[in-house]
Amino acid sequence: MPEIICEDCGKRLFHENEDTLKVEYAIHKKFCRKKEGQTQSYMHRDPAHMNTFDPEREYDINGRPVLIK
Repeated sequence: MPEIICEDCGKRLFHENEDTLKVEYAIHKKFCRKKEGQTQSYMHRDPAHMNTFDPEREYDINGRPVLIK
């Protein structure tokens, strides 16, 4: 089974289809943390700004908050 080991983080990617493996690796390279414990997300939220971005969808149709704080 074809496999690729990421040189930056050491994660082992494998798939029986080599083309699919190449796609998975391309996606992994975009989101690779490089080192364990580093931020993985491109979405960084300011801790001082914890309000809902879409106030119209803050509550469901029954009036309950969608996100539990």
